[in-house]
Amino acid sequence: MERTLFFSGNEAIAHGAVRAGAAFACGYPGTPSTEILQTAARLDGIHAEWCVNEKVALETAVGASLAGVRSIVTMKHVGLNVAADPFMTLSLTGVNAGLVIVSADDPGMHSSQNEQDSRAYAKFAKVPMLEPSDSQEAYDFVAEAFALSEEFDTPVLLRSTTRLSHGRGQVIPRVPVVLGPRDYARDIGKYVMVPHYARMRNRLVLERLQKLRARAEESPLNVLEAGTADVGIIAAGVAYAYAREAFPKAWFLKLGMSHPLPYRKVARLFRQVSRVAVVEELDPFIEEQVRALGLPVVGKEAIPADGELDQDIVFRALEPFLSRRPPRRRRPVFPPVPRLADPPPAPGLPVRPPVLCPGCTHRAVFTALRTHRLAPMGDIGCYTLGALPPLLALDSCLCMGASIGMMAGFNQALGRKAAAAVIGDSTFFHSGVTPLIDAHYNAADGLVIVLDNRTTAMTGLQGHPGTGLRADGSRGPAVDIQKLCEGIGVRCHTVDASDYGVLEAAVKAEVDAPGLGVVVALAPCVLMVPEKAGEIVIDDERCNLCGLCLDVGCPALARGEDSVSIAGSCTGCGLCTEVCRRGALSFAGATGAGTAGEGAP
Repeated sequence: MERTLFFSGNEAIAHGAVRAGAAFACGYPGTPSTEILQTAARLDGIHAEWCVNEKVALETAVGASLAGVRSIVTMKHVGLNVAADPFMTLSLTGVNAGLVIVSADDPGMHSSQNEQDSRAYAKFAKVPMLEPSDSQEAYDFVAEAFALSEEFDTPVLLRSTTRLSHGRGQVIPRVPVVLGPRDYARDIGKYVMVPHYARMRNRLVLERLQKLRARAEESPLNVLEAGTADVGIIAAGVAYAYAREAFPKAWFLKLGMSHPLPYRKVARLFRQVSRVAVVEELDPFIEEQVRALGLPVVGKEAIPADGELDQDIVFRALEPFLSRRPPRRRRPVFPPVPRLADPPPAPGLPVRPPVLCPGCTHRAVFTALRTHRLAPMGDIGCYTLGALPPLLALDSCLCMGASIGMMAGFNQALGRKAAAAVIGDSTFFHSGVTPLIDAHYNAADGLVIVLDNRTTAMTGLQGHPGTGLRADGSRGPAVDIQKLCEGIGVRCHTVDASDYGVLEAAVKAEVDAPGLGVVVALAPCVLMVPEKAGEIVIDDERCNLCGLCLDVGCPALARGEDSVSIAGSCTGCGLCTEVCRRGALSFAGATGAGTAGEGAP
């Protein structure tokens, strides 16, 4: 005989996650979602941690997913607003191991400042949404969500509401899901959302939505339940339970997967009955889509648009409408599959991708980082160009500040220092401080490199708190990044990014050191430096075109017939002289070849 348990919806979601093979859970406490993570923290086989906010929680879960671990992140509805930045781009990048986002709505505002309807985010981001109606489905749907996530390469939203989250019901345990390994594979076209790659991924998202719509038509989560009355009701989640109790003889289209809407199942319901109503709490999310098909339906003119529903409210609201003479039957008009834009014609010119400026000291950081076997998690800024050839020095770019959280989740999932975070100084102040606090709080093991070029370079050299430069040109107090990190309790070192030897030694020391550490690579943006640091010359006899200097990606260097050549755009930063092993590159007037090349064959 099967063992029957008695769980709240929140407890069922936590147990369902473990049953589905999730090994990482994180979130931010917020009623009515809080008990999901609290329950997960008491279960075996899953690591659970509170994060400083929902944005950091989602970024951390993304890192764990990339590392190959099924991950679940929990929040209340307003928390999804905080997490919207990584969430919207995550729809484009997709996942590695399955990733499920639980958003718990609060109709009636029992413990919230608004009645936000999270279903709009599913449509907004073009991702699937599941809505369980009781504790058993809350338990079962988590495994379905993870399976959808991995099959369609997408995050999946699982929506709960207060009544489901806190209500209790019987749950029959299922056989645990057996998972195979999902190793991390570097793929900058998938995970680095610079415009070129994002445009390609956006087309895949649109195609994915059509495949998900086809799945919604055949999914057993969406059930057409026959009735004996000439009345049909479309409902999802706990609203289905209310409507089923209020109208037990009606036909029902029960939507467990409420987005995308299964148009043809809707049409089948209309063929069976003469009157159809939509029962849903808060916004007319389903109703508007049914009306868009050209089908008459009773919705928010009867069902309250605010507060929680119950079976009595549903009965009193719909009974007068459903007892009227049925409207004239119409045939549904399905929306066409959207046409994707034709790619622009090839101009017949060589491709010129954007590159870091000549002399940019970020190259030195990427060159030093590439010598270590760490997956570099990137961020938003001009340094994101380090992901492109020939540097190939960043593995991801999700949103502002995501690098630190993703690094922490990646390393936590694998149990070792497998990833590093690279973030700019302006981005660090924008969204990097909170994930650093979170990484320290959760005892993350990892390396954070702050590329401090003393400005907001990508948008035109604006000031930020680290520089003290205000919008009107006046000077205010500048925040010292090292002191800020040390104030949090994080080990931090500031080094001169233009001194490659010192920089490389600092990076190596932090890679080898246990725990969490920060290296601030300090050097002004090359666009702010008025004069050349020096003139680089080439010893043609020593140069054998090995390509090491070309691998730093400086546009001032080019491959010639017998040796490399140097363009007039060279700023004399000297990085090429540091990486050249033969001493073929040196500063003009220097005595002897570079030390790296002394005695080179």
